[in-house]
Amino acid sequence: MAKGETMSDTEANWSGPSPLKKRARLERKIFGAWRVASWMALGLLSQACLLNSAPAPPSHPYVLALGTAQDGGLPQIACHRPCCERVRKNPTQARMVTSLLLVDPHSNQRWLFDAGPDLPNQVQLADQIAPRPSSPGRPPLFDGILLTHAHMGHILGLLHLGRESYGAESQRVICTPSVARFLRDEAPWSLLVTAGHIEIQELRPNTMLKLNDRLRVELIQVPHRGEFSDTVAIRVEGPRGAVLYLPDIDKWTRWDRDLAVELARVQLAFLDATFFGPDELPGRSMSEVPHPFVVETMQQLEHLSAQEKSKVRLIHLNHTNPLHDPDSGARAEVQRAGFGLAIQGQPLGLDGTSWD
Repeated sequence: MAKGETMSDTEANWSGPSPLKKRARLERKIFGAWRVASWMALGLLSQACLLNSAPAPPSHPYVLALGTAQDGGLPQIACHRPCCERVRKNPTQARMVTSLLLVDPHSNQRWLFDAGPDLPNQVQLADQIAPRPSSPGRPPLFDGILLTHAHMGHILGLLHLGRESYGAESQRVICTPSVARFLRDEAPWSLLVTAGHIEIQELRPNTMLKLNDRLRVELIQVPHRGEFSDTVAIRVEGPRGAVLYLPDIDKWTRWDRDLAVELARVQLAFLDATFFGPDELPGRSMSEVPHPFVVETMQQLEHLSAQEKSKVRLIHLNHTNPLHDPDSGARAEVQRAGFGLAIQGQPLGLDGTSWD
């Protein structure tokens, strides 16, 4: 199997809080066909198998994690530590770089949150799950690509829209004015703009944008390394609930908002879980790549009810993060605390529930 395959049965057994066995049985039933669709996106199963396995599409909007790893993916380049060697020996545990798909089956529209280096495989996965209407030429792959910031794991995939690859015609890209300036001014992204492969729509933070009659989004400013641009989280609202996508932030204490308050505003929250703890990068200063440790996130939210904690899906895991290992003590600790883990290829309604 290849990088980009989806959740193992072990992960399905633990995608959220207890009772685990009951939830595992439910998720295996619901998501079995979706695993088939995800494997098919990498050419591992026949089209006939996919058609026989895919469930009827839902009628309400949903999200799906197209990847759950930090910008370098899992396994990561030149890493020979056990965390990556384990995955090379068992490629079913490989994970693509973090990205979220938003789908409205009613209008047959789809949007992408962040376009990282795994975009080609993620487009294949999206095409199997939420195929685009057939159109001549090189039409946009999504009804919009929303970017959180200008680090490699979030914009590198845009280059596949250029003349050397797909050659998209006017793909809509929604981002802050800061990210827009970077894309317009810095090569090779600037060529995407001048050649008409992407059309940038600027959206200022704290401004709502209507995507269609059922969905709207808001960009929320968060503190994060600003070498190239500012950074935002994305909150999407729909008829059945709201979702927060926040893959990168320096520290919760540096944010001018209260995480618990923001969690109360949504039914599902994908939160930065880059590092589990402070000892994951021997030989490097963790201050160079600030992120809230998972243990800090759990402490920040420990006073909340089980229902509030169950909204959380930890995402954007560095290759060193022990949460990647289904048998790790870290997984067991997060599980006992009542938080969930984002699972590549798992569809969830905007109200946070799974469906069949």
